[in-house]
Amino acid sequence: MRGLIYKEVQLFFRSIDKKLILLAAGIIVLLLVKAGVYSGLLATVMLAMTISMQNVMSFASDEKADWKKYQLALPVSNICVVASKYISVLCTLIISSLGGILFCIISGTIYSSFNITLFGLSVLSAIIVPLVWTGICLPLTYWFGFHSAQTMGLIVVIPIFFLIKYFEDGPGLSALPVSLNSYIIIACITALVTFALSFIISILGYVRKR
Repeated sequence: MRGLIYKEVQLFFRSIDKKLILLAAGIIVLLLVKAGVYSGLLATVMLAMTISMQNVMSFASDEKADWKKYQLALPVSNICVVASKYISVLCTLIISSLGGILFCIISGTIYSSFNITLFGLSVLSAIIVPLVWTGICLPLTYWFGFHSAQTMGLIVVIPIFFLIKYFEDGPGLSALPVSLNSYIIIACITALVTFALSFIISILGYVRKR
């Protein structure tokens, strides 16, 4: 099992799309410079989106190598194979969270302002966005292939885009306490339930492959 997890983590880093990283880095820098006190939060969301996309894109390497046929020759179960992927996603949350903390520190330094609410929301976003994104896209990958998940990933961007617009054009910081009190628990439960159900559905999809 540890070997499978190591394989998935290594695959995540080795299959990094340089164009995606450069695009994300450019947007993050732009957000840190232009988004004011919300720059740390929005940069964190962008990083979380990038990590989520990369987790899904790493499947391309498995499909090219026809990993399923190779796995059948190994003494590992289908459940272990899928579980290793999901555990590797949880491992990448460390990168997302650390990035969120760093962006909040940078934002606070640039604008001489540190808001604990925005900091907490940034760290939470660094965890929830990848869980929901991969929770939706991984089952699609196991059932219908990598390209289906790619298409769905583009659709997932839409609500995140509206989140960014909310902070740019909406009530913003003044409405955060109310928003957090109303939605933070629901968001956490939704992310965890989505990820758990996703794991079960992915197992069923992977088992049916030959």
